[in-house]
Amino acid sequence: MSHYFETGEGPLVTREITAQVFGRELGFTTARGVFSGSRLDPGTSVLLREVSPPQSGHLLDLGCGFGPIAVGLAVASPGVTVEAVDVNEKAVELTRMNAERHQVADRVSAASTAAGPFDEIWSNPPIRIGKEALHELLLAWLPRLKPDGVAWLVVGKNLGGDSLAKWLTAQGWPTEKFASAKGFRILKTTWARE
Repeated sequence: MSHYFETGEGPLVTREITAQVFGRELGFTTARGVFSGSRLDPGTSVLLREVSPPQSGHLLDLGCGFGPIAVGLAVASPGVTVEAVDVNEKAVELTRMNAERHQVADRVSAASTAAGPFDEIWSNPPIRIGKEALHELLLAWLPRLKPDGVAWLVVGKNLGGDSLAKWLTAQGWPTEKFASAKGFRILKTTWARE
């Protein structure tokens, strides 16, 4: 099975990294066995550089990893609350630790699931789980957006960013390319309710 689902055996062996998140240099505790455990993933970096954080609202970080999106949103915008979800138990634990570290644990919760509804969804979705599983994942979470909500997704162009945008639009989730940088597409998805 892919690294997106590994939880690893034994104790959590951590390391420290720094990353640029919404123009701020933040320190994070991370570990092996979580997505991009040694650095801020380049796609996530593009997402955090190209899209401005909202000033308020209830947000979802879908596939939170060690928490750079969830924690970064809370640090940048004191008016938001963020639910961070991941199937990886180590990722959930690290996100909680990083929220505590940056004193935003009162506005960031991390777990294996979340309820919503959400004003925005932010995600570097797990493309490598396969197209069918990815589609199932997105169709499970996108309906948790509020009617005027938006999802921000970062996808590598060579990993199907353009075809994913077309597929989402065909499913009733109008999706446009918001930005492109370093081989990544930032997709903006809304819900065209009837």
